Amino acid sequence: MVRLTRVAGAGAVAVALAVLASAPTAGATALAEPPPPLPSTLPAPAPAAPLSLVDPHIVRHFDLAGGQTPENIALEPDGSADLTFSFARQVAHVDKRGHVRTIATLPAVADPQTPEIGAAVTTGLARAHDGTLYVGYATGTDAAGVWRITPNGEVSRFTDEDLPARSFINGLALDERHGVLYAADSDPGKVWRISLDDGSATAWATGPDLERVGFFGANGIKVREGSVWVSNFDRGTLLRIPIEADGSAGPVETRATGLDGIDDFAFAGKGETVLAALNTTSEVAVVRRDGSHTVLLTAADGLSNPTSVAVNRQKVYVPSAAYNTQNDPNLLLARLEKHRPKP
Repeated sequence: MVRLTRVAGAGAVAVALAVLASAPTAGATALAEPPPPLPSTLPAPAPAAPLSLVDPHIVRHFDLAGGQTPENIALEPDGSADLTFSFARQVAHVDKRGHVRTIATLPAVADPQTPEIGAAVTTGLARAHDGTLYVGYATGTDAAGVWRITPNGEVSRFTDEDLPARSFINGLALDERHGVLYAADSDPGKVWRISLDDGSATAWATGPDLERVGFFGANGIKVREGSVWVSNFDRGTLLRIPIEADGSAGPVETRATGLDGIDDFAFAGKGETVLAALNTTSEVAVVRRDGSHTVLLTAADGLSNPTSVAVNRQKVYVPSAAYNTQNDPNLLLARLEKHRPKP
């Protein structure tokens, strides 16, 4: 989430996968001849096989005045999307034809004291395999934390009093295998580990890499192959935190820098290539394993302060909240294609 301009009533992609060239094998030599000298340097890697996002198009425009500012996204098995509408305090479902249905509205707060914003807002969203939705709710009051929406529509606060009222829970990431939910807290900047059994929360990862500089720190979050990945909005960084054998957080690794205004993100396939929403510049960038990145979607494609990314095979979904542009919050869909390098 980015700094919000207050108004009445409301407040990826081309990716590259590194393909290393295999070293040539030496041919057989006669026994009487000495072996050839080893090369002084390794052969250069082959060019990366590019991926591109084709046919970007908006599948649904939302109502800015009605608070329909999509902050986060979770995909359903059929390819439809669930979204948090931050200023409407809602979770909504958008079917594959673009029709919108409200799933739940979180309770109003009489005097919200949300850090940096003031209004009560729904934030991160994560979907369990049984259809249960976990929702971040930032209010600056005792209502703040993570809320749960069951498949039959029951809404209740999930986290306990371990989460302080001032916490700004932002991105959410489920690790159902180990029975935990990870939550990025943007103010002051940390990661919480929440038990799926009872909602108890423990500060899991802290430190300067996660903290805010002026506005928001830890923002987006994902779990990938024994690590938790986190974006830091203020610092423009993408971080990786190993999960140790005992469940504790390992040392924070900076995997990419220079990602100004990075919000939430998603992995493009099984590797470590990331598609990141750059909120303040209305861009989506591909972040490669070596930390390099390239902007591949812009406002010209329909982005308007994008907040998150979701990937389902070849489909890429990008919600835009229009927080700063104040123009056209929407949901964009594109297709991810891989292009084999020519021999």
